[in-house]
Amino acid sequence: MDAEAPVYESGNISWILTSTVLVWFMVPGLGYFYSGLSSHKNALSLILYVFVCLMVASIQWFVWGYSLTFSLSGSSVLGNLDNAFLRGLLGYPSAGMDAIPDLVFCMYQCMFQCVTAALVVGSVAERARILPMMIFVFVWATLVYNFLAYWTWNPNGWCFQLGGLDFAGGTPVHIGSGCSALAYALVVGKRIGFNKDADPERFKAHNMSNVLLGTALLWFGWFGFNGGSVLGSNVRVGMVCIVTNLAAAVGACTWMLMDYRVERKFSALGFCSGAIAGLVAITPAAGFVGPGPAVAIGFFGGFFCNIAMYTKRWLGFDDALDVFSLHGVGGYVGCIFTGVFAEQYIAALDGTEIDGGWMNQNWVQVGYQFADATAGAAWAFVMTYIILFVMNKIPGLSLRVSEEEELKGIDHAEIGESAYYYVNKLVTVDPSTGVETTVREEINFHTMASIVTHTLIKEYAGSLKRSCAWYTSSYHIIQ
Repeated sequence: MDAEAPVYESGNISWILTSTVLVWFMVPGLGYFYSGLSSHKNALSLILYVFVCLMVASIQWFVWGYSLTFSLSGSSVLGNLDNAFLRGLLGYPSAGMDAIPDLVFCMYQCMFQCVTAALVVGSVAERARILPMMIFVFVWATLVYNFLAYWTWNPNGWCFQLGGLDFAGGTPVHIGSGCSALAYALVVGKRIGFNKDADPERFKAHNMSNVLLGTALLWFGWFGFNGGSVLGSNVRVGMVCIVTNLAAAVGACTWMLMDYRVERKFSALGFCSGAIAGLVAITPAAGFVGPGPAVAIGFFGGFFCNIAMYTKRWLGFDDALDVFSLHGVGGYVGCIFTGVFAEQYIAALDGTEIDGGWMNQNWVQVGYQFADATAGAAWAFVMTYIILFVMNKIPGLSLRVSEEEELKGIDHAEIGESAYYYVNKLVTVDPSTGVETTVREEINFHTMASIVTHTLIKEYAGSLKRSCAWYTSSYHIIQ
């Protein structure tokens, strides 16, 4: 760099790097969220899925993802390869904000691509092969995410030029992942036994503690996801964090009350789903709205996503972890209501100028938002479907495991390791003393038991003048 290279404020750089770490933590958060929602025999695979996405998406971002998305020159549709392999990426002003060097901006935006890719694979939980998934993520990032992010955030992108408002990824992240997840689920097909008449208990979450832990990590990371998108450290970050937290809380409350109306119970799953719905809906609006509109957006996000959750059974598709219902629908709702509630004075907290939405009598803004969201949804769904359809026809790249492997579980079939193991014991009990003696003990990694079971078998031996009680136990132990 030469002597005239720009000088940046250390506070801005520190906040963006901190936000990068916060967004990174959303990946394991998503892993635990997905793992808890799946069956126990697939629990480890869901955590591995999201880290595989982190791995592949990071490599793709280095190869050409960043250049295609944020190169300083390009068409209205896609960038070029000027910065492929991160060439020329040092300390000069970034495409996102002059106040941030491109190297820091690159790392921050890489995390967005990683999280988005990880969201997509949740729809094919419990039945997708890992090797084709790796290849898919690389191709999908190139042909879907890089296009959507370029349209939305690159100053040369058509949506940016049109005047669409998308603060932190309503279209590239949430609509893109939700519609891509729907295509993935349709191409791969339903899980064995999944149909309109299937017992809901069969596909129930196996570990709500993991779901709550995952939700906590996602909520925590979202402060970096939305707050970091200010690309600076200023008062606007404070407002973004306030509306992010508020929308999540309102979304969680809305969903819990809607479920209580039906089940007469305050569901932990309802709380988690509602919080995620609120966070998704506020994402495109976070830097443009105040607390009042955030309450409305959180409510509408929770309401519409809750309604959408029922569509997969009505329409007969198997989006295993409801990625489309939460992210596709929530992202769309958020994008449209951004056009309604966006206000000039909120954006101006850091000097940004916008025309605002309906709150500022800019009636055309909702039309811009509709164009952005609809084009993004269509592109993500169609391109993802084509990618997967072609891959599924290539020998060796079939997307789905065999029926036998699906019944065993992805943990056993694809990984050979397990999130849990079980200890089977054969024990004798002397009824006169109550002393237990272990006769046999073996570890079973693949047992189908999911609760501690006890079977008591009593056998009396009169000739020995004492009785023995034999029982076997299967203990569920977290590894």
